[in-house]
Amino acid sequence: MKNKWVKWGLLLIGFMLVSAGIYLSSVVIGAAAIDEKQLVMNETSVLYDEDGTKLAELHQEDRNVVQVESLPDHVKQAFVAIEDMRFYEHQGIDPRGILRALYRDILAGSIVEGGSTITQQLAKNSFLTNDQTLLRKTKEVLIAMGLERKFSKDQILEYYLNQIYFGHGAYGVQSAAQLYFNKDAAKLSVDEAAMLAGIPKAPSNYSPVDDAKEALDRRNTVLSLMEEQGYVGAEEAVSLQGKTLPDTLHERENSPAYYTYIDMVLNEAETKYNLSAEEIYRGGYDIVVPMNKEMQQASYDLFQQDSYFPEGSDNVQGSFFMMDHQSGGVAAVQGGRDYVRQGLNRVTAKRQPGSVMKPLAVYAPALESGNYQPYSLLQDEKTRYGDYTPKNYNDEYAGEITMNRALTESTNAAAVWLYDQLDRSTTSEWLESAGLDIEDNGLAAALGGLSEGLSPYQIASSYTAFANNGETTEAYFISKIENRDGEVIAEAQTSTKQVMSPQNAWYMTRMLQNVVEEGTGTAGSTTYPLAGKTGTTSFVEVEGATRDAWFAGFTPQWTGALWMGYDQTTEEQYLQAGSSFPTRLFKDILNEVPEESDVRTAFEQPDGVQDLEAPVEMGNVDDLSASLSLRGGGLFNVQLEWTAAEDERVIYRIYEVTDGASRKVTEVQGTGEHTIEGVNIFNMKEYMVVPYNPQTEKEGEASNVAEASMGSIFGGG
Repeated sequence: MKNKWVKWGLLLIGFMLVSAGIYLSSVVIGAAAIDEKQLVMNETSVLYDEDGTKLAELHQEDRNVVQVESLPDHVKQAFVAIEDMRFYEHQGIDPRGILRALYRDILAGSIVEGGSTITQQLAKNSFLTNDQTLLRKTKEVLIAMGLERKFSKDQILEYYLNQIYFGHGAYGVQSAAQLYFNKDAAKLSVDEAAMLAGIPKAPSNYSPVDDAKEALDRRNTVLSLMEEQGYVGAEEAVSLQGKTLPDTLHERENSPAYYTYIDMVLNEAETKYNLSAEEIYRGGYDIVVPMNKEMQQASYDLFQQDSYFPEGSDNVQGSFFMMDHQSGGVAAVQGGRDYVRQGLNRVTAKRQPGSVMKPLAVYAPALESGNYQPYSLLQDEKTRYGDYTPKNYNDEYAGEITMNRALTESTNAAAVWLYDQLDRSTTSEWLESAGLDIEDNGLAAALGGLSEGLSPYQIASSYTAFANNGETTEAYFISKIENRDGEVIAEAQTSTKQVMSPQNAWYMTRMLQNVVEEGTGTAGSTTYPLAGKTGTTSFVEVEGATRDAWFAGFTPQWTGALWMGYDQTTEEQYLQAGSSFPTRLFKDILNEVPEESDVRTAFEQPDGVQDLEAPVEMGNVDDLSASLSLRGGGLFNVQLEWTAAEDERVIYRIYEVTDGASRKVTEVQGTGEHTIEGVNIFNMKEYMVVPYNPQTEKEGEASNVAEASMGSIFGGG
C-alpha cells in the first residue's frame, strides 16, 4: 500500500514538473516572439505653422497615439466591458471568458462579445497574420502570455487602444474620437466611449454613418455590459441608451491649397534631413513650417480665377513662389493652377525668364564692377552684333539712356549693349555667387535667352540679394521637426551669402521700385511697398504671341516670382498677353494677406548707404544775357544772367567764346547768374552757358551766345 502511494506521489510530482516546464517554456517562447519594434505603430505626422495652427496631416494610417493615463476611466471601462471583462484578472488568456462569450453569442444569435482577450487581440494584430490555423492560435496564446509578463495592464491597454481600427481610415481611439465626435478622446462622454468601443469588432457594420440601427444596438449593448459590470448605474445606463448617434464624419482632408507646399516639405525632409516620405507618413512627426497660411490660401484661390489670366488663353498654367528673404522661410508656393500631389511642380520647372533676367545678368554685375552707377549713360541704339540684333519692344531708341531709365522701361538695346561691355567673368562670377549656374555666355543671355532657363524658385532666391542688403538667402520649407517623443531632430538655420554691396543692393531696390511705380510693372495696385521686374518671352512661330510671362519682386519682408504660360507652347496654344497679368496677380495675392505693421512699412534705407537721387532735370538755356557794369576802382565787370532750372543740382558751365572757339571760364550750381570781373573793354568777349548733369556726367545743349557792349553801361543801344 505504501509503495502505491509513493508511486502516485511520484507521478503527481512528475506531472507538476512537466506542467511547470510547459508553462515556463510557454512563457519563454512567448517572450522570445515579442519584438517590441512591432509594437511601434504607424502614426500621423502633422504640419503646423509657426503660430501652432494645424495645417495638414500626413499618414498611411490615420493614427494619433494617446497616453492611457490621459483617458477618463469610462473610456477604458467601455472597451474592457465589451472586449475583456476579466482583463485585469487574467494572465493573457481567459477560459471563463471564452465560455461566457460563446454562451452570449448563442443566446443573441450573433457575435456580441469577443472570446479573445485584449492581450490576445494585441498579440494577433501586432505579431501574427490573420490565418486561422492551430499553429497561429497557439502562437497567439504564447505571445499573449509573454506580453502579460513583459508589460503592465495599462501598457497593454494603451497599445490596444492606439492600434485598433474604427473604420473610415481612423486608427486608434484618438483619431476615432476626432472622426466621429470632433473632439479628443480625453473629452469623450460615457455614451460616446461606448459607441466607439462597439465599433472595432466590425467597423463596417457598427459605424453610425454606415448603419445607424446596428450602431445604436451595439452601443446600447456596451452600455448594458458596463452596467452589469458595475461601471455605470442602471438609471444612468437607461438614460445614456436614449442618446442619439452622430450621422456625419469630421474628416480632415488636406486642402488642395497646400498640396505643393506639402510635397516640397517631403522633398526637403528627404534631401536635407534623410527622412523619407514613407517615414514621415508613419512616423508621427510634428513638423513646423514657415507657411503664411493666408498667402498660401489666397494664391490658390486667385489661381482658380480665369480673370487673372489672359483672355483667350484657355487652360493657361501658372506657378508662384514667395519667401521671407531675411529668414529664408517659404511663405507660399503653388506648383500649378490644378496641381496634383507628386505631379509636375512648375515652381521648380525651368522657363525662359525674359527681362526678369536683366537685373541679375546685367545691372547688378555692372554696379558691382565699379565702372557704372544708376545714372551712367548707356547706348540705346539698334545695333547689330554679328548675326544678333536686339530690338526694343516698341522699336524706338533714345540714342543714350541712363541705367535707371533703361531698367524702368525695360530697354533691350541698352541692356545688351551694357552686357557686351562687361567682362564675361564679371557676369558669370556674379551669377554663380547668386546661386545661378548658367553656362550661356551669348548676348541673348542679357534678355533671358537661356538654353535651359530658370525656375521661379531660382529667380526668387536670387532676387533676395536686392531685397536683403546684398545677401542671398537660402530658402527652406521646414522650420523644425519633432519626433513622437517630442525631441527636436531637425531645425532650420538661416543661411545667407554676401554677393553685392549694401549700397548697390539699395540702388537696385530703388530702381526696381521705379519699375513698379512708373515703368513696365505698373499693372494692378497694392498697398504694400513693392519693387520688381517684369518679363515676357515671345513665341516666334506666331506673330504677337507670348511664351512666358513673369513678375519677380519683393516687399520689405518677402521676395517672390510668378510665372504664367503653358507646359508646352504650340501654334494652337500660346499666351495672348504679356507680363501685366502676372504683375497684377502678384499684387493681388499680397493684398489678400491681412495687414500687419511689420510687413507694410516702407523700404528702410540701410545705415551707411546713399539714397538714389531723383533724375536731374536740366532743361535748356536760351535767354542768356550779358551786361557791362562798373565797380569800385574803375574796373569793368560782365554780368551774365539766364533762367535757371528748378532743379538746383544742375551745374552751369560758363564758356568764353572767341572766333567760334570756346574756353571754360568757371561753373556755378543752382543759380541763374554770374559775374565776370575785371574785363578788358577794348577786347570784349562773347559768352555762353552749358548745363551739366552731375549724375550722367554729361553736358546738355549750349545756350545762345551773349556779348556785353559799352552801350549797356551808358544806356545806349
